[in-house]
Amino acid sequence: MTRAPLAIAVLLALGACGPLVQIGGNNEPPPSLLTLRASALGAPAQAIDPAKTLLIAQPSVPGALQTLRVPVTTTDTEVQYLKGASWVEQPSKLFQRLLVDTIGGAGGVLVLSERQSDVNAARKLTGQLVEFGLDVRGNRQVRVRYDALISGGNNQPVAARRFEATRPVVSEDGASVGAALNEAANEVAGQVAGWVAGG
Repeated sequence: MTRAPLAIAVLLALGACGPLVQIGGNNEPPPSLLTLRASALGAPAQAIDPAKTLLIAQPSVPGALQTLRVPVTTTDTEVQYLKGASWVEQPSKLFQRLLVDTIGGAGGVLVLSERQSDVNAARKLTGQLVEFGLDVRGNRQVRVRYDALISGGNNQPVAARRFEATRPVVSEDGASVGAALNEAANEVAGQVAGWVAGG
């Protein structure tokens, strides 16, 4: 048997076994994905005092939130993940967008995108999304905690504050937990919006 027919025979045999690599993974896609949506959207500011401009950075997150899955705190030292529940994007991106929509729609502050590099914002909101998941250690509830920092010119610290909200959940399924997290995240975003507007 010459090399050419032998090579063709090998390729045909491999092709009969199916693809060696499946794009997108071997798991079935989830029936639905979770997201966050601002509960109150106002009209964004069109023209405003430059001193009231704000850049909102994507928050940093601990390792348990660097995923599309929903963390479940089971003990003080153990974290699991909620079965059958996934976000459309990582929580840090979803929460950043929620802050942009909530603060920008509240009025009095012009929120700038990180892509608008040619416009210098007077202030910058950074922070860490410390908790964003289900806690079953006592009363079953979701918890959202955001440690925020507003800095002014030359990145000089101006103010820091912690924001937190919880919501009870009746069932440990993706729909119930996702809805509760959306409510708690909106409460936190509303608190941040009031703090930013008053600063």
